[in-house]
Amino acid sequence: MEKTRLTPIRFLVDLLLELDRIVGQGQRSKFIIEATQKELLRLKQKKALQSAAGVFKKEDYPGFAEPEDVSSWVRRLREEAEARRRKIFDH
Repeated sequence: MEKTRLTPIRFLVDLLLELDRIVGQGQRSKFIIEATQKELLRLKQKKALQSAAGVFKKEDYPGFAEPEDVSSWVRRLREEAEARRRKIFDH
C-alpha cells in the first residue's frame, strides 16, 4: 500500500458542493488525487516542451520548413500505421 498523508486543504464552498454533487462525497479524495496527478503531468510536459523549444532549426530540417510539410509527414506516418494495422488484423 502506498504511503499517504492527511493534509487539510481549503476549498471554496461552492466548489466543494459541486464536487460532492458530481463525484459523490465518498469519491472526493480519489477524484482530487487523480486530478492532481493529471495536472502535474500536464505541467511537467509543458515544462519539457518549453525547455526543448528551439532545439530543431529550420535549416537542419528543410523537409519540415513549412507547416504543410509537417502535416504531410504526419499524414504519411498515420497512413503507414493504418496499413500495418490492416495487414495484421484484416487478413
